[in-house]
Amino acid sequence: MKLPRDITGDELVRILSKHGYYLTKQTGSHMRLTTKTKGEHHITVPNHDPIKIGTLHSILTDVCDHLGITKEGLLEDL
Repeated sequence: MKLPRDITGDELVRILSKHGYYLTKQTGSHMRLTTKTKGEHHITVPNHDPIKIGTLHSILTDVCDHLGITKEGLLEDL
């Protein structure tokens, strides 16, 4: 499945909140999200419009590795 090219930081935060992530801190244009699901995990999401494809790929890979889900399952929410 192909990654979307037009997703913003705010949209990604809303999608990740469905998987247990919540905003814990924001400094400038970067938002830090945390989850307690399957242990504590932190990720940083840039509040850019749109997020660069490599950055999005890296964030999604990190989230999928932590939650033990496939990228395809996560991309269905996008």
